[in-house]
This record gives sequence, structure tokens and C-alpha cells, in this order.
Amino acid sequence: MDGVMQAPGGSKEDTAEGFKYGGWMGPYFDKVGGNEMGIQMKKTAALLLGRRTYDIFAEFWPDHATEAEGWPQVNKITKYVVSKTIKNPSWVNTVVIRNLSELQKLKNSNGPDLQVYGSSKLVQSLMEQDLVDEFWLKIFPITLGTGKRLFDNGTIPASFKLFKSRITPSGAIFAYYKRAGKVKTEDIA
Repeated sequence: MDGVMQAPGGSKEDTAEGFKYGGWMGPYFDKVGGNEMGIQMKKTAALLLGRRTYDIFAEFWPDHATEAEGWPQVNKITKYVVSKTIKNPSWVNTVVIRNLSELQKLKNSNGPDLQVYGSSKLVQSLMEQDLVDEFWLKIFPITLGTGKRLFDNGTIPASFKLFKSRITPSGAIFAYYKRAGKVKTEDIA
């Protein structure tokens, strides 16, 4: 609930900055949450990932992109990774984005909607540059107090409108928001 998004899936997923609570999502990820996540993943037509999340995904998904794992199309779709250092990505259908202007050009193109998973530093940059159209938030009934947060340094004043939500039996909330406009800082008391 405190916006921490670091290492939800496993203890060794992301231990940067001494984070020791990896795998925190597990006890709250029930069948209803799994089904909702499956719906989101099936809608994925293209991914936009930061380097660390890309590396985590590229290590797992090439050998697990099956119907049983819930993401059979992940190897077939385009994966855009924002990185200044990747030279020859090994994961099929990967396109490297080197800078902000390439990212803005991609946003303005006629391609499919891009979904971002994890990628905390990238998300901060996207918010800072006003490149986020929707948030598909997953709010779990736990606070960690430390770790990488969704709404941190790159957050700008912006308004969003809830268009869909679902609460799971474990108390997790799936909340879908669309951009509703800019917020003028002088309007905030």
C-alpha cells in the first residue's frame, strides 16, 4: 500500500540498495488476482521495459512462454528496452531504445499500446516526461516501508479517472486509471 514495487515476485529478484523483502506479493496473489493478471498479460501487444526488468524477464520468459505459464505471446511481441549499454539483445523481437527522443518518437507512433511491468526508474522518467496514459495498479494489503516506489522522484501533478477495479479475496486491489488531464500546481492547496 505504500507504493513499493521492488521485487514482488521473488527474494532474489531485485536486492538493489539492500532490499530484503523480495517475494512480498506471494501471500496476497490468489486465484482471482492470478486471473486478472492473466487478462492483463493476454492484452499485451508490446512491452516497454527498463534494463533491470528486461534482464529479469529475458532470463525467464524465453523458456516459459506457454499457455500454462500464462503469457504465450511474450516471445512473439516486440519488447522495447531502454538501455545505453545493450549492444546485441539475445531475446527475440527486442528493440533497444537509447534516449528520450527515441522514446517520445515511439510514443507518438501508430504502433500498439505499450505495457510497462516493473521498471521503476523507467516509470519515473515516463511520468516526468508526461508519457503515461494509463496506470493498471495492483495494490496489496502490505506496507514495507523501504524499497523502490512507483510514485517517487518523477511524479508530476496529473489527474486520472478510475475506469475499472476489482478486489480479490486476499484484499488486493486491481485499479485501472486513464489520464484525465493536467493538474495546475497553483490549484493545489
